[in-house]
Amino acid sequence: MNVPAHIPSWTLRNQTFAWGSRTYLMGILNVTPDSFSDGGQFNSQSAALSQAHHLVKAGIDILDIGGQSTRPQAIEIAEAEELDRVIPVIQAIRSQLDVPISVDTTRSSVAAAAIAAGADLVNDVSGGTYDPQMLSTVAHLQVPIILMHMRGTPQTMQQLTAYQDMIKDIIDFLQQQIDAALVAGIPREFLAIDPGIGFAKTGPQNLSLLREIAQFKVLGCPILVGPSRKSFIGQILNQPDPQQRVWGTAAACCAAIQGGADILRIHDGAAMREVCQVADAIWRTV
Repeated sequence: MNVPAHIPSWTLRNQTFAWGSRTYLMGILNVTPDSFSDGGQFNSQSAALSQAHHLVKAGIDILDIGGQSTRPQAIEIAEAEELDRVIPVIQAIRSQLDVPISVDTTRSSVAAAAIAAGADLVNDVSGGTYDPQMLSTVAHLQVPIILMHMRGTPQTMQQLTAYQDMIKDIIDFLQQQIDAALVAGIPREFLAIDPGIGFAKTGPQNLSLLREIAQFKVLGCPILVGPSRKSFIGQILNQPDPQQRVWGTAAACCAAIQGGADILRIHDGAAMREVCQVADAIWRTV
């Protein structure tokens, strides 16, 4: 495995992402009626725009916009509905803010339309496996892509949690998708990986994953971790309300930073910015 000693930085809009220098924050903006934590809160254009301003003011580095819920048991929506949810919001945000935008989608058509509307990168929870045109489309668009590990679909993934060796199995899957992306023509420096906390993993498996983030450095790509408000935190805290899991999320984010995560995908911008500032001061070597 040919792993670069230094991972080249990204430049999106007017921001440079110098991997290893600090932890970057990806702020979640779900324009859906049914996401697990904030479904229905931001699925009007005015509410989405207001939340985008709120997250940017809080100090997030990338705004991640998604129109298809990927919570367990989520039903897949039609392509036209996903486009109707996502594209006007991206256009509205881009007209007012210069923040880098990622589109959270598994469809190449939505990815292409989002980039045309002003988005800057693609975040694919299927790792490029759901749509056979995704990797070649991203190569043509010449933008970065985040490849996440999952098994099955949101409706089936929590029945697919049996692994021979979980960390090795996830690394093998991500390496396979990195190789496929390279063959499709995406430059290595445009690839990031996400081990997929909460996707086809049990609560204890999510904790194991957080303990082993450093192992994913072998892949030679920036690492995104997304623990925000997830059910394993609720199980530990006996907290059924996802919006009351901020402190638990903070602890999970600290673990990810200690393991070398480069990007944290989060809901609570201001709180997690402070978590990153202190955790980076402890663990980052600049």
